[in-house]
Amino acid sequence: MNAWEWIPETPASWDTRKAGVLGELDPALFGLGRPASGDALGDEWWRVEDDTGATVAYGRLDESWGDAEILVLVHPDMRRTGAGSYVLSRLEDEAGKRRLNYIYNVVPHGHPDPEQVTDWLAVHGFVRNDVGELRKQIRAGAVQNSG
Repeated sequence: MNAWEWIPETPASWDTRKAGVLGELDPALFGLGRPASGDALGDEWWRVEDDTGATVAYGRLDESWGDAEILVLVHPDMRRTGAGSYVLSRLEDEAGKRRLNYIYNVVPHGHPDPEQVTDWLAVHGFVRNDVGELRKQIRAGAVQNSG
């Protein structure tokens, strides 16, 4: 089992760790614009580090009107290791603590592998609605086993 640590970044800012996790992907693809080092990022961010202190992933929660859009970013070398599922589970925990109704994601136009991301979210209980969001209802106050 991986020993990952869930670290809040408050306030969050753009840095080389985030750029490294994105790899070849353009930050603008995820609504982050073209940030420079040190630029403030809105919303709530968490960093995931392994037991060596290396950054393996990020999670973002953008809360609005009782729901939250989520973003799961996993370092290219850590994809298919369970890191994304770990981030998703922790984001569900955070949403439950905030008594949110739904978390959702919209796979952006131009994403290099939209079918894989959509399928991954569907496996984790997300359902596409009529405006293209993939949504999952959160049980208020519920905390998943993120162990």
